[in-house]
Amino acid sequence: MTVTVRPLDDATYLRLGAGATIPLEQAPAWDAFDDAVPGRTPWRRLGAWEGEELVALASFTHLRGRGFRYLWAKHGPVWLAEATAARERALRAALVEHVRAADRGLVFVRLHARHPAPDLRELLQTVTYDRTVVLDLTPEEEQILAWMKKRGRRDVRKALRDESMLPTEETGLTREAFRELYQVLVETGGRDGFGISDERVYWTMLDSLGPEHARIFVTRREGRVLAWGLVTVNGDYATYYYAASSAEGRKSGAADLLVWHMATALRASGVRTFDLMGIDSPRAPQLTGVRDFKTKFSEEIAEVDGAWDVPVHPARYAALVAALGAKRRLVAGVRAVRGRLGR
Repeated sequence: MTVTVRPLDDATYLRLGAGATIPLEQAPAWDAFDDAVPGRTPWRRLGAWEGEELVALASFTHLRGRGFRYLWAKHGPVWLAEATAARERALRAALVEHVRAADRGLVFVRLHARHPAPDLRELLQTVTYDRTVVLDLTPEEEQILAWMKKRGRRDVRKALRDESMLPTEETGLTREAFRELYQVLVETGGRDGFGISDERVYWTMLDSLGPEHARIFVTRREGRVLAWGLVTVNGDYATYYYAASSAEGRKSGAADLLVWHMATALRASGVRTFDLMGIDSPRAPQLTGVRDFKTKFSEEIAEVDGAWDVPVHPARYAALVAALGAKRRLVAGVRAVRGRLGR
């Protein structure tokens, strides 16, 4: 099986992808975010053909690490034909050849794949997921509620009865107003043990993507922020990108009310698929903590294509893996010594 790849301009890319579900990160609208973040730039949009048949589309971001450069097709490629193991391998082979010819300084390509293969490597950095919870917003609200697990329906109904909590959409808020939300994210990260980025990263995402593609929802009680979520939207597809809740919010079920409000508001604006964005699996044990919360909103768990690294220059990629491994061992050793010293 042979696949060829060719660059596409934005208009052609969108025309060829008409009718397909294109995640925001694979759409031209994502370029505004890439352009606004240091170390990131839009690279190219490519089409992949098997003979005369267009089988996939992919949009790539160029990223700079510490001493290396790579490409990432986040949530891509977008398959227009069945993503068989052979077709995936053929596309990656053509892509590596194309990238190597275009820019010999690129060390690897990060993309998503369904089938394990010898050319795929675990991610050099960051966490991927290959299981998620997806809410179908097509039916009426009562049916969406009925499709939840029993505890999901119970928790949503309980939260709806608490008239002290008010869920609203605050898309278009000011930078100053966002600082209040960010402090709740800081609290969430400290409590649940995960790292967060600087405030400007989240604000840049909101500001660059704009209200059409980045929406903010908040649950408050007497003006206090109990929970909030950032949702990205492209066409009729939405993703629950970031979330935070205060200690008071967790005790009150504010996040349950928030998810229900987001689902109904998104449905009213034409969204038909709402991805809660990742739960744990053998490849992503770090996401165990969100499983109980997200899975109560659906009886089904969706299998999705996880991200993988594909070396363009295998020797250089292997050197990066070795260097990163040495750095992690050094950091772990320093922490162990500090722990023994009681620091």
